[in-house]
Amino acid sequence: MNQKRKHTSVMLEECLKGFEGCHLPVFFEGTVGAGGHAEAILSAHPEIERYIACDQDPEALELAKERLTPWKDKVEFVRANFKDLDEVLKARNVEWVNGFFFDFGVSSMQLDQGEKGFSFMREGPLDMRMDPDGQLTAKEVVNSYSEKKLGEIFQTVGEEPHWRKAARAIISARKNKPIETTQELSSLMTEALAFKRGGKLHPATLVFQALRIVVNQELEAIEIGLKKALDFLTPQGRVGTIAFHSLEDRIVKNMFRSACFKPKSKTGKGFLNLLTKKPWMPSFKEAKKNPRSRSAKMRFAEKIAAL
Repeated sequence: MNQKRKHTSVMLEECLKGFEGCHLPVFFEGTVGAGGHAEAILSAHPEIERYIACDQDPEALELAKERLTPWKDKVEFVRANFKDLDEVLKARNVEWVNGFFFDFGVSSMQLDQGEKGFSFMREGPLDMRMDPDGQLTAKEVVNSYSEKKLGEIFQTVGEEPHWRKAARAIISARKNKPIETTQELSSLMTEALAFKRGGKLHPATLVFQALRIVVNQELEAIEIGLKKALDFLTPQGRVGTIAFHSLEDRIVKNMFRSACFKPKSKTGKGFLNLLTKKPWMPSFKEAKKNPRSRSAKMRFAEKIAAL
């Protein structure tokens, strides 16, 4: 694998722990990224007959294909958004899935590619599309959305405490010329927010994060995809997720809890057992070795065999 594209998968040991003891003939992963989690799961579960590896990014799929060559007869690579997993599965005549794993957000591999426009640390166009054929770009959002709409995005999606100031700075700057590159926006946010920001967080972090989530409709995809996954999950099947943003993790937590079997309730309604009462976090050793893993939260649930 090209060293420049080398990707460090987060919480591999915890991922395997979540599926420990499971029989997984049919497995679905979205997004497969560079294939790190897939490699670990396939190695640990030789009983897997079909591994459906889904990703929007064609470059990621090519890297995963290279990495997963030893299992080429088992893995089916699909370029799609995991929110469309029902269509993906039905097209392949899959009625039940024994295991799902979802890796939400942008990968470090994508962050390191300046041309994709995800990183405020690298020069590139204001793009941020995970699917290169997607219609909306960060450039369009930054240069055409109203101050009110930008403020709402930075406040609710980015959780940027100084969202008003960030939105105003963009509106003011684009009156002179369009904001077209990552470095232009990064410099603008640094100038507007640096005096307000303490600690290690770069002034542009939350604004860039908010734009990426909106461009790719990530929160909507999680809610839609996870709901569909629970429908396809076989009894005693397991679903695992890893999120790097509080809003992503909150969606998973709420969906799992609302579907959780409650034995002390009058009806006991629910069809999931929570395997992680609280999310698993990276070890101190991993967080120190890979700082990008620090915000990761992993959750697992199992479908009840019979009610």
